[in-house]
Amino acid sequence: MTWSEMQPLLEQACTETLVMVGWSTLIAVVLGLPIGVLLVLTDKGGLLQNTVVNKVTGQIVNVGRSMPFIILMVALMNFTRWVTGTTIGSEAAIVPLAIGGIPFFARLVETAVREVDHGLVEAVQSMGGNTWTIVRKVLVPEALPSLIASATTTVIALIGYSAMAGTVGGGGLGDLAVRYGYQRFETGLMWITVAILAVVISLIQFAGDHAARSLHRRGGRSGPGPRLRLLRAKEPAAADISKVA
Repeated sequence: MTWSEMQPLLEQACTETLVMVGWSTLIAVVLGLPIGVLLVLTDKGGLLQNTVVNKVTGQIVNVGRSMPFIILMVALMNFTRWVTGTTIGSEAAIVPLAIGGIPFFARLVETAVREVDHGLVEAVQSMGGNTWTIVRKVLVPEALPSLIASATTTVIALIGYSAMAGTVGGGGLGDLAVRYGYQRFETGLMWITVAILAVVISLIQFAGDHAARSLHRRGGRSGPGPRLRLLRAKEPAAADISKVA
C-alpha cells in the first residue's frame, strides 16, 4: 500500500480517535470530578460524613474500574444502541469510553483531593466558610496540579481504550490497525499507526506535565491559593474596624 493510499485512511482514523477520546474525556471529567470530591466529603471525618453514601458510591466506582473494557463494551451494547441508535462506529464507542473513564477519573480525583492540607480547610471553616465554599475555593484549586495530572492519565488511558474499541468496530486508529495491519497483512500501515499513537501519547503527557508543573509553581500546594490568601487578608481588616468602633 502506497502513502497516497494510506493518507486518507490515517486522516479519517485520527479524526475518529480524536472525537471519541475528546468527548469521552469531557464526560469523564465533568461527572468524575464531583464523584471523586463526594467520596472525600462523605468519608469518615469528612465535611459531609455519610457512611452509607460513601460505601455505595465507592462500590459502584470499584465495579466500574474492575471491569475489563472489552467486557464493558459488550455489556453496554443495548444501552449504547438506545443512546446512539447503533453499536458500531466512533459515536457508539463514546458511550462505553465515557462510562469506563468516569470511575477511573473519580478515583484519581479522590486521591488528589485527599492530599490537600487539612489546615487550609480548617482556616476557611474558622472564617465561616460552608462546604461549597471549601470545595470551590480550597479543595479544587489546591488540588488543581494533581487534577491536571489525573486528567492527563485519563486521556492516555482512554486512547488505549479507543484502540481496543476499534477491534469490535469502534472506528479510529485501532480499527485501522486491525483491519489493514492484521487482517490484510499491511504491516507498514500498522507500524505507522503505532508510531502515531506513541507520538500523540507522548505529546499529551508532556503537555499535561508542563501544565501541572506551571500550576504548582504559581501556588498549588506550595502555599495558599490566591483566594485563600484573600480570605485571610480580610480577617485582620475586619478586626481593625471593630477596634475603631
